[in-house]
Amino acid sequence: MAWSWRYEGTNGDPADGPEESFPSQADAESWIGQAWRELAASGVTTVVLVEDDRVDYRMSLQPPAE
Repeated sequence: MAWSWRYEGTNGDPADGPEESFPSQADAESWIGQAWRELAASGVTTVVLVEDDRVDYRMSLQPPAE
């Protein structure tokens, strides 16, 4: 099983980001914990964690609305 992130922009359109592959969900989540600020600064608004071809979950990189 391989874990990876997909990146989306403001309208849910695909966005550019590093093509990393991780052996576990924990490794993928640890990596995004370190990389999310840089991704958000480059225009990524949402990341999607994928295991092989199955979407596990989506996560916003935007600050919560006030």
